[in-house]
Amino acid sequence: MKGHTPRRRFGQNFLVDRGIIRSIIEVIAPQPQQIMVEIGPGLGAITEPLLERLDHLHVIEIDRDIVARLQAQYQPGRLTIHAGDVLDFDFAALPAPFRLVGNLPYNISTELLFRLVPHAHRLIDAHFMLQREVVDRMVAAPSTSDYGRLSVMLQYRFAMTKLIDVPPDAFRPAPKVNSAVVRLRPRAPHDLTVVDEALLGRVVTAGFTKRRKTLRNALEGVIDASGLEALKINPQLRPENLGVADYVAIANRVAQA
Repeated sequence: MKGHTPRRRFGQNFLVDRGIIRSIIEVIAPQPQQIMVEIGPGLGAITEPLLERLDHLHVIEIDRDIVARLQAQYQPGRLTIHAGDVLDFDFAALPAPFRLVGNLPYNISTELLFRLVPHAHRLIDAHFMLQREVVDRMVAAPSTSDYGRLSVMLQYRFAMTKLIDVPPDAFRPAPKVNSAVVRLRPRAPHDLTVVDEALLGRVVTAGFTKRRKTLRNALEGVIDASGLEALKINPQLRPENLGVADYVAIANRVAQA
């Protein structure tokens, strides 16, 4: 897979550090008969060691040149290639349960994470390389500067763990930011149950659009102070002070009003 020029429009930064690659494979621990999907196989840094352990692998790739190289290198019995934009991919068409892995393009990572949320119940887990700043936001705890809409909406569906820090020099070309590998595992359905997930999204967005204001002001028009107090939530707190369960409780009370 040598000789390929990275394309900026696809956000291509290819992982080349063999030590990091080994560490990623170890934390993924693929098993032969598992259904696994790699997003953005690129030059095959993760693809090849995955196929050493898996009977079969699915990959999603937008770059036609890379698709052609993959088709020439691997037999269809070992590798199924889904050519196209991952943002247009129908994850519901995959047999479940499945696992996801990928070095996600930084320019689409947040949008892709939100698109995966509805498919959480069909996932075993996901291991993604992302901009470290995004990973820090994903796993952030309440009352911290990184905690926000992304934290709440992903933590509602997933238990997440930051696993490996990855420096820029692990890639070619080297990005201008640090990266990290994060694991996402779906929460059990009964852990937190919201009546209307779209409503939860609106409540969380309303709160973090005005994150420096008190809940009384940030959620004005969504729920009043007496409604918050009925949930044993102090209206003088700020949106960043509430945990995921608090937002679920607010959304459920609004839904029942």
